[in-house]
Amino acid sequence: MADLPSASPDLDETATRRDFLFLATGAFGIVGAAAAIVPLVSQLEPDASTIAAGGPIDIDLKSVAPGQMIIVRWRSRPVFIVNRPAKLLAALQSQPLVALLSDPNSQNHQQPEYAANWHRSINPEYGVLVGICTHLGCIPEFFPNPSATTPTNAWPGGYFCPCHGSKYDLAGRVFKGVPAPYNLPVPPYCFVNATTLRIGENPPGSDYDFDSIVQL
Repeated sequence: MADLPSASPDLDETATRRDFLFLATGAFGIVGAAAAIVPLVSQLEPDASTIAAGGPIDIDLKSVAPGQMIIVRWRSRPVFIVNRPAKLLAALQSQPLVALLSDPNSQNHQQPEYAANWHRSINPEYGVLVGICTHLGCIPEFFPNPSATTPTNAWPGGYFCPCHGSKYDLAGRVFKGVPAPYNLPVPPYCFVNATTLRIGENPPGSDYDFDSIVQL
């Protein structure tokens, strides 16, 4: 997928105020199907000055079904939030998959300390990633289901960047032998409660600065 299109100041302001949340869906039962982008659903609308300043935003997770991904905007960047059921989490730990990854243990500083684990998150059930390919800044597409041919041969499931073929698993870990050099970044975030995610704020005791990552 190509880079996010540029917009005029007027259009950008309109998008900022009205078009906060858009949804990408992908059921694990639909093998090989790419997630469809549902354009800009006005479900959450934080104050425009909060968005402009990159302040924290709260996301209600109750409507995110297992196997589904939503995309929200934080600091003008897409953030992927995916509900990962037990079957997917087991796949993320499989040795055949791990052997294909460039940085499976998150040794490069592309995430806070609280996400430097095999699932790259606070709660294994929910993945939270900045959806910008670390090669040239394109937005990877969501193909959660293993497939023999879609979007590429022997697809194990995850994120695929069609611009130059970079691949990531559903923890945002980059594969070996692709143009992208690093895992997808993890933004600062915390859980306000069991069903509310706050992006842009660390859990107590963490001073993680998103600007300190190796590469966006």
